[in-house]
Amino acid sequence: MTADLDKARPEGGFADLVGYTLTGWSEGEAEGWLLVEERHLNRQGLMHGGVLTTLLDTMLGFSGIYSAIPERRRRGLTLSLTCNFIAAARLGDALIITARRTGGGRSVYFAAGEVRTEDGNLIGTAEGVFKYRGDSGLSDAEFKA
Repeated sequence: MTADLDKARPEGGFADLVGYTLTGWSEGEAEGWLLVEERHLNRQGLMHGGVLTTLLDTMLGFSGIYSAIPERRRRGLTLSLTCNFIAAARLGDALIITARRTGGGRSVYFAAGEVRTEDGNLIGTAEGVFKYRGDSGLSDAEFKA
């Protein structure tokens, strides 16, 4: 996976709010990382399911929008996401999120992924359907014009 992740940095503050990082990105693949902190826990002291869903949705989305041409940003949005909650993540767990594009065409793509602890414990999986935005593939200048 490429180390050129600056072009992938989310423009909003949601990534900072949740605390995840995009650690790898290439054609058809994305990888992220999150350290489970107090802010991610539910009332039972376990990572909230919404955090798991966010991590999977984000990385699955990224897996389909990579562009080898830095000036051409691809954009997409989630049409459908199915998450499977398999085990609980706990305070201090370092999570690795992996996703891959599994198919699609010109306007829609499919992706699948998983979240594991650094020691390999499977926390959750997901499959999703995503749509390329109509402005997908425009340069930043064209998009902002």
